[in-house]
Amino acid sequence: MLAIVSAGIAPGLALLSFFYLKDEYETEPISMVLKTFIFGAMLVLPIMFIQYVFGEEHVFQSPFLQAFFTTSFLEEFFKWFILYFTIYQHVEFDEHYDGIVYGAAVSLGFATVENILYLFANGLESALGRAFLPVSSHALFGVIMGYYLGKAKFSEGKEKTKWTLYSVFAPLILHGTYDYILKTMDHWVFIIIPFMIYLWWLALRKVKKAKQPSVV
Repeated sequence: MLAIVSAGIAPGLALLSFFYLKDEYETEPISMVLKTFIFGAMLVLPIMFIQYVFGEEHVFQSPFLQAFFTTSFLEEFFKWFILYFTIYQHVEFDEHYDGIVYGAAVSLGFATVENILYLFANGLESALGRAFLPVSSHALFGVIMGYYLGKAKFSEGKEKTKWTLYSVFAPLILHGTYDYILKTMDHWVFIIIPFMIYLWWLALRKVKKAKQPSVV
């Protein structure tokens, strides 16, 4: 049991530490980051219940709707909701890069609990693959969400609205595409690896831009 919990937690904490330590100006209070992580973790069971009900009731049967609504919309919207209504107005959110830290935290909180539950059900042999795919992808979706939320935080008028919408729909579309590849392609590994490389490139580009004082 301890081995499964450790293997389930390790990739999430490693990725969160990576993005947290990228903040070169004023690191966020660890208590706030951990609180955001816990908020993300608390989303798992309610979302899994909704997804279970949708599955049992055959609400969405096409792979497209399952990928983009049952999975992507539910998970990304509620992570965004947590960020927007608990972190966005907080006094500690005072730099563009802070959005990336908190976006990664809420996403990795969700991914970590989901990962632990999956490993309990399927065993430790899947731990490495889970670290490289679902856990990493959640972190990258969170980085992109936080990047655009950070731009919205320090913009005005129509620009604020535009970046807020980007913060919802950019990770939603990327997450839906990720799930659609896994659901519909027999040899998905040949597509998902380039897609993950693209996600890492995109997220690290956002990290670099968010650290530039003139980015917004």
